[in-house]
Amino acid sequence: MSPRDEIPVLRGEDGEGSVQVHQDDTMKIEGAKVFSVYGKGGIGKSTTSSNLSAAFSKLGKRVLQIGCDPKHDSTFTLTGQLQPTVIDILKEVDFHPEELRPEDFVTEGYGGVKCVEAGGPPAGTGCGGYVVGQTVKLLKQHHLLEDTDVVIFDVLGDVVCGGFAAPLQHADRALIVTANDFDSIYAMNRIIAAVQAKSKNYKVRLAGCVANRSKDTDEVDRYCRTVGFNRIAHMPDVDAIRRSRLKKKTLFEMDLDDDIAACQKEYIRLAEALYAGTEPLAPAPLEDRDIFELLGFD
Repeated sequence: MSPRDEIPVLRGEDGEGSVQVHQDDTMKIEGAKVFSVYGKGGIGKSTTSSNLSAAFSKLGKRVLQIGCDPKHDSTFTLTGQLQPTVIDILKEVDFHPEELRPEDFVTEGYGGVKCVEAGGPPAGTGCGGYVVGQTVKLLKQHHLLEDTDVVIFDVLGDVVCGGFAAPLQHADRALIVTANDFDSIYAMNRIIAAVQAKSKNYKVRLAGCVANRSKDTDEVDRYCRTVGFNRIAHMPDVDAIRRSRLKKKTLFEMDLDDDIAACQKEYIRLAEALYAGTEPLAPAPLEDRDIFELLGFD
């Protein structure tokens, strides 16, 4: 029997006709505040997650960031290099986690942030939910969640299938990164629907959205007013963010200028708001025809 065959499956409880990987109660993350970051592919989730992790560390919090993408570049700016993935490391020991040490799969990054790259199954095979589950299991077996204040899951693209929605089973709040354009907001609308489905069976609730790399926020704000959602941060479209990525650094390590100072301040403000606790939102996502009428093309 393969490890995947042992995973209990929850049928029909997370949405009509759904087949979902069910969370083992022993794998609950306790003690830490847990956030999952979602958004359209390429929207800047990893940059947002890493700078948010750095901001939490500036507030004196003990932070763990888990990248959930086969590209395994979530923690790139925190550590300055690509890290090996949990799934690849497990393969090397024939899926015998007892042979691993914490330093085999956890790297300390900027501000003391613990960095883990879960990775993902090969293209066209396996389930992202299995990879997330194995990563959390490994962290718990090595007691790495016991001295952590904040856990951030940085999740692949705008995929809302059961596997890539698995971090929502652990999260207290889901945060959506968007831009002030139709495609990003359309993806956000789908992600909202996925979180709402999970919230029927798990504690996860929506925290709000971050308008990223956007000069204006009028379209994001119009959508939020319509569905009952909140924009809780705005990261402007400034070259400093692009330069930090090229330099393999978070914004908090860059030479200070007005743009970087403003972005740092916004990330600190966002971290403070999230840690203090945001209002649990329950927006009503739009049907496709309605979102096209609201924001679509003339």
